[in-house]
Amino acid sequence: MGGDANYLQIGQVAERTGLSLKTIRHYDEVGLVQPSARSTGGFRLYTATDVDRLLVIRRMKPLGFTLEEMKQLLETLGTLDDGAASGPQRDTAAADLRAFRNKARESAERLRKQLAYAHEFTELLSARVSPQESGG
Repeated sequence: MGGDANYLQIGQVAERTGLSLKTIRHYDEVGLVQPSARSTGGFRLYTATDVDRLLVIRRMKPLGFTLEEMKQLLETLGTLDDGAASGPQRDTAAADLRAFRNKARESAERLRKQLAYAHEFTELLSARVSPQESGG
């Protein structure tokens, strides 16, 4: 069990990523991010690399990426990090990465607009509520 020191249990992963246990288990079940090991008791054990992959997914989720797109991006990043990947594989991965970046930028801009509208709305409500609160 001494080798387990470099592994994190699912609760620790949830704490570090801000993802629920249910979400982390779901990502394992669909093959998105599977734990690198299992304890002798069958508990999921994650490495720092696994946590990094989950953080990538957490960042993609609010931008509207599908599970399939998340899986594809993780594979793309793996190809770019793989020193043994061929030139054509790296070129394809780089093109895919640019497409993901463009989609992320478009989604982020949409979210910024929605957030601006939400801020305007809360300001409107605050302006209407404040006079009533101070006059009561």
